[in-house]
Amino acid sequence: MTTITIKNTSGKDSGTVELDASTFGVQPNVPVMHQVVTAQLAHRRAGTQSTKTRAEVSGGGHKPGNQKGGGGARQGSTRSPHYSGGGIALGPKPRKYTQRTPKKMVRLALKSALSDRVNTERLVVVDDWGFAEPSTKKAIATLEALGITTSVLIVVDSKEIAVAKSFRNLFHAQVIQVNELNAYDVLCNEWIIFSKSTLPVEKAAQ
Repeated sequence: MTTITIKNTSGKDSGTVELDASTFGVQPNVPVMHQVVTAQLAHRRAGTQSTKTRAEVSGGGHKPGNQKGGGGARQGSTRSPHYSGGGIALGPKPRKYTQRTPKKMVRLALKSALSDRVNTERLVVVDDWGFAEPSTKKAIATLEALGITTSVLIVVDSKEIAVAKSFRNLFHAQVIQVNELNAYDVLCNEWIIFSKSTLPVEKAAQ
């Protein structure tokens, strides 16, 4: 079981907490993370691309020339793919890109991503945000106190509206609710910050 130090918004130590071994202590499974992230990105594709076949383009209803005697190859329509203005051969049509991903695989991918952030010491737990009202200035000061200057994922509770509004204006910060936490967003950010209220733990020591 891994124990990490809790920080306050000033960057000072505020106790310790033991991370849930079943969530933050698994061996990162790279193939599973890759498959889940690929499926998540595929699910975002609209799949509305479409090209017209020779049957869908207008015109070309008559034979452009005689079958024989013209000295050229036989042609049946000016809307064949090799003609300018003709249909597209083997072009993309509307389709779904979604992939079926088992729930166990999704959970394993998230645990693997979280465990990787713990192994690389890129996970921070704050005692309490202490945001009475939205303040981007205070959000910047908090990240500076924690020594975070690169991309960071802020995990908040649905009631922490002031915190979400404070960090959402920062270009290198992404805010996500704890019930929406996923492997892709964890892997897209170098750091991840939990509060004590959003961190799955077995027990905490002060």
